[in-house]
Amino acid sequence: MTGTRGLGARWRRRRPLRARLALAASAAVALVAIGVCAAAFTIIDYQMTRQLKLTLTQTATQMIRDRHDWGPTPSDTLCQYPASSCVQIVPSDPAKDPRKPYVLPVSDATRQVADGRSTAFYERQKVAGRPVLMLTTRLGDKDEALQVAQRSDTVDRGVEQAAWALAAVGGAGVLLAAALGYWVSRTGLAPVARLTATAERIAATRDARHRIELPPGPTAREDEITRLATSFNTMLGELEQSVTAQRRLVADASHELRTPLTALRTNAELLARADRLTDAQRDRASAALGRQLREVTTLVNDLIELARDEEPQPLVEQVRPAALLEHAVGAAREHWPELTFTAAIDPAAADATVPGVPPRLARLLSNLLDNAAKFSPPGGPVETALSGVPGALELTVRDHGPGIEAGDLPHVFDRFYRAKAARALPGSGLGLAMARQIARAHGADLTAEQAPGGGALFRLRIPLPAA
Repeated sequence: MTGTRGLGARWRRRRPLRARLALAASAAVALVAIGVCAAAFTIIDYQMTRQLKLTLTQTATQMIRDRHDWGPTPSDTLCQYPASSCVQIVPSDPAKDPRKPYVLPVSDATRQVADGRSTAFYERQKVAGRPVLMLTTRLGDKDEALQVAQRSDTVDRGVEQAAWALAAVGGAGVLLAAALGYWVSRTGLAPVARLTATAERIAATRDARHRIELPPGPTAREDEITRLATSFNTMLGELEQSVTAQRRLVADASHELRTPLTALRTNAELLARADRLTDAQRDRASAALGRQLREVTTLVNDLIELARDEEPQPLVEQVRPAALLEHAVGAAREHWPELTFTAAIDPAAADATVPGVPPRLARLLSNLLDNAAKFSPPGGPVETALSGVPGALELTVRDHGPGIEAGDLPHVFDRFYRAKAARALPGSGLGLAMARQIARAHGADLTAEQAPGGGALFRLRIPLPAA
């Protein structure tokens, strides 16, 4: 039994889905066609035999009604076989049989019908080499049986012809079903074949730019296979974007690391010849080396953080954004003493809590405040606010710097993207990208816009948990 299942499984693996689907469809139609033909044959045979029996019954009834016209030995005068019919009377007592032999066969069952011990019956016989269907019934109240026979070869021939015709129709139907099944499987599975070919091509070339060609037409009328192909194309698009972003991240990271690594190597080589340097030169080189090491460390840590797509669930807890904002603003005041940081917290939002990872949300706020501080003029204000909106908390950070140009707005959250006004400022261009990633990991939405009256405005909307 196990061996049979193994053979079946190997056969299914070796045969393409198209062939298996066509074979299954053909087999199903063949079974239906055979069943219909068998049922039709049974009905035709039954109806033609029934019609012949009805004719025999009518003839017997007519003979019984006209019995007074018969002679004493009707078997000598009423049998016209081998014409189409034959009628004879058989007494229950064999001693009363006529001298001339009976044309129709007489058996003990015939005698029993004659004396009333058995009921009427039909039987198939051969007379003069011809097939007949014979009815044996009692003749009135006398001990005699009436036998009426009718040739059945015409009925048998009609049934046989019907059988051959049904077999031909059934065979043609099976062949047509096989052809249609193959056509349907070939047409219906064409998107699957294209999907398979595309997947194999991507696996061979490692190029996610390939797409499956979709049939024209409105999307509302797409079938399941077309929707599968559409979903596969969408997945390929996401894969292509992911691969492209990965390559761009590697390229940008390599570019960003090249300059500090070169400076590190230069300062390290310079310190290697410390005996030729003055104390002031040695202190400057050492300070530069430490600063560059911190920059490289920060850049590498930022890249590691950006490589994470979601927050670790064990670290998620209920966080109060108002407390995080106050702490972040206090830290920014210490780091940027020349600027004025303000925090306006709506009393309705002061005690609200949301699920999140506190260090990550603190990093998000720190990045937004550092970005605002870098673009603010000396002594300028950086304004923050936390308020409640329907179903969410809204936190805003605004500076009064040069603002964001319209051409830079779509790219401010891209990794390593730096506007022209920011290229002379310190940083790697990863802070805002990291802020958006942290926001998305918490189900929040972070946007940037031009602030009314000048400056940049960053808006963070954090959804509140359902009550």
